[in-house]
Amino acid sequence: MTEHAIRYGQIALEYLTRESILIQIGIIVVLFLPAWLASKRVEPALEERARRIKGMPGLLRVIVAFLWRFEWLFFAVFLGIAYVATAAAGWPESNYLIYSVMLLSAAWLLISVVAHAIRNRALGKIFNYLAWIYVAAVVLGLVDDAALLLDGIGFNLGEGQRVSVLTVFQALLTVGVLLWLASSAGNFLDRRIQTVDELTPSLRVLFGKITRISLMVFAALIAVQSFDIDLSVLAVLSGAIGVGIGFGLQKVVSNFISGIIILMDQSIKPGDTISLGDTFGWIRELRARFVSVVTRDGREFLIPNEDFITTEVVNWSFSDKYVRLDVPFGVSYDSDPHEVSRLAREAAASVERVDTTRNPPVCWLTEFGDSSLNFKLRFWIDDPQKGLTNIRGKVMLALWDAFREHGIGIPYPHREIIVKTGDEASVSPPEPTPQP
Repeated sequence: MTEHAIRYGQIALEYLTRESILIQIGIIVVLFLPAWLASKRVEPALEERARRIKGMPGLLRVIVAFLWRFEWLFFAVFLGIAYVATAAAGWPESNYLIYSVMLLSAAWLLISVVAHAIRNRALGKIFNYLAWIYVAAVVLGLVDDAALLLDGIGFNLGEGQRVSVLTVFQALLTVGVLLWLASSAGNFLDRRIQTVDELTPSLRVLFGKITRISLMVFAALIAVQSFDIDLSVLAVLSGAIGVGIGFGLQKVVSNFISGIIILMDQSIKPGDTISLGDTFGWIRELRARFVSVVTRDGREFLIPNEDFITTEVVNWSFSDKYVRLDVPFGVSYDSDPHEVSRLAREAAASVERVDTTRNPPVCWLTEFGDSSLNFKLRFWIDDPQKGLTNIRGKVMLALWDAFREHGIGIPYPHREIIVKTGDEASVSPPEPTPQP
């Protein structure tokens, strides 16, 4: 132990053993128990009422976070009452510790609620700790001493440029606040843009992305300018880092540029029904790096934007959602092909999603097969986003019911298998008789 540590320890021990300090500590400890009990009685009823709020999830999130920390509110109120009472009574002679703990309790409550309202848990925790440390330093009067200590730790960066730990902390705080404000403003403007009916879905997404990115870049530039940082001294270092980042983020940049191209040419947009490889579904959202595609079974595929540029994509609703589907089938040669065609058209028309006015179902004889007359039934639908396999299945079930009712059979191949015994297989053919 150094002499400074021993000295500071003696000062702290002397301070904590004062009569007035011990009395204030006792008051603080005693008041926390009724604050905790009061919160346990009040919190459930208030939370039940708060959860009745509908349509405002953000407000509900803040209220519930506040209620979960209700004991700190009661604790701060009780400490405030104790502070006023001790000041009026003049006992103990100093009540600064009660006042400090009251401020710290109220600050902890507000900071915790705000941090909980931040959706990103990592950013919420960082904000919680940094804000609490700063408020505690202000309440305890340690800001100036801490600032001098942090400002003394640093290094020189070029001519006339010095970077200290305090500068770094201030820069991180400024950048964080500006980026948070830019992100919040961008999200707000994006939501307003999505409600503009005059814009197509692709243009809404494009303008929303441009707005958010522009605000983020603007906030970063303001943060850099506010500290008068000479970026020329970082030119060589930033160039080397830029080359490495360029190779590492090649795919990310490619997907980002592909996303911009997709939004500009409007090849796909939210709500479109697409097929990409074995994936069939409808587009839920266009993001900077990927496209969210939801399939019929509820799975959500995050497909990189680059795949929509470099591979073949079937957009079932690019210019029109009106699409045609085919159902091939075969019947026995004993059936009347005219009757089969009529029954097939009527069966398809009986299915709800099949269009019967604009393009009624048609059925054509396509082939005289080995064991069946082969037909192709064609029909149109205008809602491919509701699924293709299910509508084909319903049409085939309607065909089955119609053919079964009218005695039309659906043949299947027959195979004749001849099995020879071992003796028959071993008998050799007779030798030819020689001619005279």
